[in-house]
Amino acid sequence: MSAARQPSPTVRDEAQPAVESPEPVKKPRAPRARRTAPPRGVRPVPALGAEERARLLEGRHHDPHGVLGARTQRGGVSFRVLRPYAKAVTVVAKGLRAELLDEGDGLFSGLLPLAGVPDYRLLVTYDSDELEVHDPYRFLPALGELDLHLIGEGRHEELWTALGAEPMVHQGVAGTRFTVWAPNAQGVRVSGDFSYWDSVAYPMRSLGATGVWELFLPGVGEGALYKYDITRPDGSHTLRADPMAQHTEVPPANASVVTASSYVWQDADWMARRGEPAPHQAPFSVYELHLASWRPGLSYRQLAEQLPAYVTELGFTHVELMPVAEHPFGGSWGYQVTGFYAPTSRMGTPDDFRFLVDALHRAGIGVIADWVPAHFPRDDWALAEFDGRPLYEHHDPQRAAHPDWGTLEFDYGRREVRNFLVANAVYWCQEFHVDGLRVDAVASMLYLDYSRKDGEWTPNEHGGRENLDAVAMLQEMNATVYRRCPGVVTIAEESTAWPGVTQPTDGGGLGFGLKWNMGWMHDTLRYASKDPVHRKYHHHDMTFGMVYAFSENYVLPISHDEVVHGKASLVSKMPGDWWQQRAIHRAYLGFMWAHPGKQLLFMGQEFAQGSEWSESYGPDWWLLDSSYAAAGDHRGVRSLVGDLNRTYRAAPALWERDSVPEGFAWVEADAAEDNVFAFLRFAQDGSQLLCVSNFSPVVRHGYRIGVPEEVPLWREVLNTDLEPYGGSGVHHTQPLRPEPVPAQGRPASLRLTLPPLSTVWFRPMPPR
Repeated sequence: MSAARQPSPTVRDEAQPAVESPEPVKKPRAPRARRTAPPRGVRPVPALGAEERARLLEGRHHDPHGVLGARTQRGGVSFRVLRPYAKAVTVVAKGLRAELLDEGDGLFSGLLPLAGVPDYRLLVTYDSDELEVHDPYRFLPALGELDLHLIGEGRHEELWTALGAEPMVHQGVAGTRFTVWAPNAQGVRVSGDFSYWDSVAYPMRSLGATGVWELFLPGVGEGALYKYDITRPDGSHTLRADPMAQHTEVPPANASVVTASSYVWQDADWMARRGEPAPHQAPFSVYELHLASWRPGLSYRQLAEQLPAYVTELGFTHVELMPVAEHPFGGSWGYQVTGFYAPTSRMGTPDDFRFLVDALHRAGIGVIADWVPAHFPRDDWALAEFDGRPLYEHHDPQRAAHPDWGTLEFDYGRREVRNFLVANAVYWCQEFHVDGLRVDAVASMLYLDYSRKDGEWTPNEHGGRENLDAVAMLQEMNATVYRRCPGVVTIAEESTAWPGVTQPTDGGGLGFGLKWNMGWMHDTLRYASKDPVHRKYHHHDMTFGMVYAFSENYVLPISHDEVVHGKASLVSKMPGDWWQQRAIHRAYLGFMWAHPGKQLLFMGQEFAQGSEWSESYGPDWWLLDSSYAAAGDHRGVRSLVGDLNRTYRAAPALWERDSVPEGFAWVEADAAEDNVFAFLRFAQDGSQLLCVSNFSPVVRHGYRIGVPEEVPLWREVLNTDLEPYGGSGVHHTQPLRPEPVPAQGRPASLRLTLPPLSTVWFRPMPPR
């Protein structure tokens, strides 16, 4: 029959259905390889070649939109649809209803005598169901040219808006755009609960040299589970979670979840004044915690009801959250990340996490998140050899394998990988309003020979051991975060003497705002753990930190790493009986809070927990219960921490000049036989604070400490030996007047009574 005499398609006189839902591909039944007689008005279209058909069905086709969907051609409009396990597929539009021909293997096609492509839908019939849906292959790409250009250049600073799964309205239809970077793949398909995890139905198209694959799926919305079925270069398949997923299933399940935020922030006041003054010139004391075990079983929203009040009571300015990005193994504490853009779903949704951050901000508490760009685990559903070849990891196996943790190191020299990480840092600050990023394991990133023996690493282009690619990535990350997110601070956990960690990037530094002072922590804990009779031989451990104290902007960390794996809790590191252990614990905290640098204390140490931390049960809160006989001992230490923070915040001398030599002066640094240390701290206006520590278990009467002669009176403002804290109660009840007796090179001095195993702070009394 000639085209001129072809009867018109069957017309049905009814409105087009308005119901739109994701189409589930039905449970498998054997596909039918047959061609039926054409219904009236539908002619066959040329069959796909054997190779192209195989590429389409096997997930190796780079342009499925070129063979599927509708297009005009001589004689009308051709349609081709891939619907595995369907019994029939019918094209429906206004005035049109035409059943397509069954080509077998889930392919249906036909040529209709139409002048142009109509606004059509597909009526898909299964054994026991019939669904009317939009055809995904009639849509233009939902990713713009600018996005592709920036991705190709490795400069997309909001990468999460371009890659991943994004619910949207595209060409007037609601659905989800799926985009993934997989440059080595022969083909990529979307699989999910909306297709009963059948991968055949939804092949994605390649968007060219960028290596990005894209598909808009109408009717798929929030809450849908999905993964990418990737055809590797060797033709094998791997099913992968989305590296850019912003929500995931609760581990051990690992599918990605389509999500979009509807959260309305209420922290505008906090955000407007964030970072004023700069963190290194402001009070900055940090309570570090592991969210999942702080009070086990609480959701993000339940934590929002309890955590802000607790931290406020303790007086900390910030919380630091151990990594909240999604991770499969809870025992890694979050430091082996598989979902870099997804807050862990163990405690709720991304918006639930936003609610927690918002609640902390409204309580006046800053939020620092641990960020882990040093490595990632080898799980075969995540980043490792994502598209069949090394992609996120370095192509050199020796360079890729992290020798300490059995994980893989990122290829910092690849622009797309660098972009993935830099944008991720911005993402947490911008999308979740976090106020700081503590960057984990920076030292392992900076050195090519980190934990490697001779012959296990290759020098850089200059013959050195510095990882120049990692240096460049960290510099770009810091510069980008500080430019895009005013008021945010980045903090390096860097355990070596790498120069310029907190120096600006334009001067060759890494550009961090603060750096953990690991040397100070190790030295001072070594001293405190010695019996007092032996401390005189380790006196320098407490003073050596001042040799380099102003080389960087430092944080003094008593972190989770120091209270696990046989290292004992802070109080249990101390020698002596229970009274002495608590006294040294309190004296150490008093010394730490007065020392130049910011403070960080891990949960449980604020109330002298005796056991090591475990992520399986968290802090020993029962120690504070009134039914426990020794609860008062632990409550006393917690009361001290609260008073330390409140007194610290009220004393600018302790934080305004933390990073400059003018903010500190030794008074007594050489009293090794006495186990005594004394120093002055200075604010910008010259106001002072005197800190005196006695790490011997005896009361020292009449102990002279030199002070500036211009100060007429000093008063005791904090004493770790007070009875409410569990101490012996030796303290100064009256203001102290300097005597014209020289001491420690100063013309005047105070005659003090130093409590045993204690730290005492004094401030000048204001003039009357």
